Amino acid sequence: MHRNYEKDLDLNLLRVFLVVGEEGSVTRAAARLYLTQPAVSAALKRLQVAVGATLFSRAGRGLRLTARGRRLLLVARPHVEGLLAAALSPASFDPQTSDRILRLGLSDASEGWLLVPLLRALDREAPHIRLIVVPVQFRTIGSALAAGAVDLAVTVADELGRDVARQTLFTGGFVCLYDPRHARFGKRLTRTRYLGHEHVVVSYNGDLRGVVEDALGLQRRVRVSVPTFQGLGAILEGSALLATVPALVAQEITRTRPRLRTTTLPFVLPGAAMELLWPRAADDDEAVRFLRGLIQRIARQVQLE
Repeated sequence: MHRNYEKDLDLNLLRVFLVVGEEGSVTRAAARLYLTQPAVSAALKRLQVAVGATLFSRAGRGLRLTARGRRLLLVARPHVEGLLAAALSPASFDPQTSDRILRLGLSDASEGWLLVPLLRALDREAPHIRLIVVPVQFRTIGSALAAGAVDLAVTVADELGRDVARQTLFTGGFVCLYDPRHARFGKRLTRTRYLGHEHVVVSYNGDLRGVVEDALGLQRRVRVSVPTFQGLGAILEGSALLATVPALVAQEITRTRPRLRTTTLPFVLPGAAMELLWPRAADDDEAVRFLRGLIQRIARQVQLE
């Protein structure tokens, strides 16, 4: 740390000094600052002690800056005015010119429907903003927000602290995704046929439990457990495995792998709320607010498709 930082100098004394220097009078300066005259005089004495020089001399009933005082006034004024402007003026944000780097937490279930349209929207509306996408899921999002690892996130979440703001984008259901050339179960997928097939599950715990086991307590014949949805299409295509996935994930997978199909599940599986999450401390961050608006708009469009 610079050795000058260690000196006992209250920067508010500089503000008093500047007003006295402009007015040439303790009385008029006190009126401008909403302080008493003794308080202004005491502030000037403290500043002169800290500086180690006389800053004013008497001139009739007023005060006149000494040579040392004039130098301090010239140097201090732009800095103090800049500090006041930074503290009191709201930061301006123009999406067309902003070059902010924002960290967006995304679950793998969100990446498919959100990331591409979000990047296209940024190309049009905020061409210089850059994104760092951070993988999150319901078990890690709380710590990621608390540590400042992400500015905002889109994922399914459990209970979070009051310092996190959250908004439901939509509640998505689940479907069964499969390759009809290999996974054959007749005209309708019954519960017995579903449980008789082998499955691939996505598990964030690194075990053989998926959403069906956790939500319903059913036990499937799990052949393989994977940590994300990204490779699911390649695993299913050409196999007799079934996968129970969010409907939006299935929609994205079948766009690139049209041989795969979806069917309704033979039981009621509660949908999960996909949420937009951000620290409440970032409520007034215009760049984060802008990105939240884009995500909300894309989520509405997705629901209409």
